[in-house]
Amino acid sequence: MINSLRNFAKTKFAGLLVFIMIIPFVFWGMGGMFSTGNTNTVAKINKTNISTEEFIDYLNGSGIPEKTIRENLDQNIIEELLSNLISTTLLALEIKDYDLTISENTLLKQIKENKNFKDEKGNFQRIKYEKFLLENNQSAPQFEMRLKERELQKSLFDYIGAGTSSPQFLINKLFEEENKKLQLEFINLDKFYKKKDAFSDTELNNFIEKNKDQLKVEYMDLNYIVINPKNLIGINEFNQSFFDKIDQIEIDIANGIQFSTISSNLDIPTITKKNFKISTNANEIEKKIFELRNIELDIFENNDDYILYEVQNLEERKPDITDIQTKNEVKELIFQKNKYEYNRKLIEKISKKEFNNQDFLKMAEKNLETTKLNSIKDNKKFEINAVEILYSLPVNSFTLINDEQENIYLAKVKKFENILIDENNEKYKEYINKQNSNIKNNMLKSYDFYLNDKYEIDLNKKTIERVKNYFQ
Repeated sequence: MINSLRNFAKTKFAGLLVFIMIIPFVFWGMGGMFSTGNTNTVAKINKTNISTEEFIDYLNGSGIPEKTIRENLDQNIIEELLSNLISTTLLALEIKDYDLTISENTLLKQIKENKNFKDEKGNFQRIKYEKFLLENNQSAPQFEMRLKERELQKSLFDYIGAGTSSPQFLINKLFEEENKKLQLEFINLDKFYKKKDAFSDTELNNFIEKNKDQLKVEYMDLNYIVINPKNLIGINEFNQSFFDKIDQIEIDIANGIQFSTISSNLDIPTITKKNFKISTNANEIEKKIFELRNIELDIFENNDDYILYEVQNLEERKPDITDIQTKNEVKELIFQKNKYEYNRKLIEKISKKEFNNQDFLKMAEKNLETTKLNSIKDNKKFEINAVEILYSLPVNSFTLINDEQENIYLAKVKKFENILIDENNEKYKEYINKQNSNIKNNMLKSYDFYLNDKYEIDLNKKTIERVKNYFQ
């Protein structure tokens, strides 16, 4: 739905612009509400009532299971489905108002030209059509009625946007804007960030102290045993004897028998980890135990093994930079924070127009690089969204951009170069349709606003609640 239709206090119906799909909008608590009146009416569009029976029939025909509706009542599923029905009804009123019709022959042609109902030679096969109806639990009249509604909606949109043709200068303007070349100067800001190894232990400790609540690390002592048929019953076979022993371990755990007792009966080596914390170096089993750390004793499957484990001495501590891995992790955090602050201050200076070309040249010195972008779609060097930002800026302006590897650059828009327009070029011909589509969409948006004034929609809050209560 278009943005202008999202606020039901200002607009009254779902958007009409995404092909012929009606996008649901949530109107709960907005718009006019019946305080009294016909309790069998769930909504009213001008003088047209939508009854509770019609709405229930619509819900039944939506294909959404009753369980799904019940489980999503708090997510306004009833309101969204009602908005769909209101949108469909509103379109039907418009189709009737413009006296649009579809002949039976046109519908028959649409069905026969559907590639899903054709054989390899392109001939219509009635049996394929009937199979489709059976698989989708539809009758022929139901399918043909829905097809007719879609075609009438499409005719309505075609009627509203009929004759759309863009002036030549608008096509040329769009083509030039998206295909002009851009000369760019840029500086890789990586050279201006403080390096990770340049942070002293004092800086690291100060950073930890300031962020101690967010940086706490969980440590634990753990023991675990890897169990498989070979070390449990002596053969590489998952037989009943093996699973009986696994069942017995689960019974022992449920009965509160300690890990040490269970493990001594198994005669399988125990793996012990002291002061363990999660890290990239931890193996798959240890990572899984860390996920389950709030369960002190348990057994779980891991590929072709069973893992019996116990967790001891689980506690939170602040990071200890005497541990090399922890120190490197803290360095990465403080590096990223420092990088973010540098970028933020630079953007702030640019936005306040406190950054000029002299500042740029001073930063550049031996770090200046140049490139040329061939169009707004040229993302060989920079990420595509960054390219689109560059093309939206005037000459001699500055901004920060990034590439696909998340490197950050300070960029200056140096110069745009318009290209020679060849109206016979296939690429240019694409822009005729593209600009026509832009104009058509603008016309349909205006049509949306027109409909806002044409139709008044009221909702019966009490009836909506009654429908919701039915599913509870």
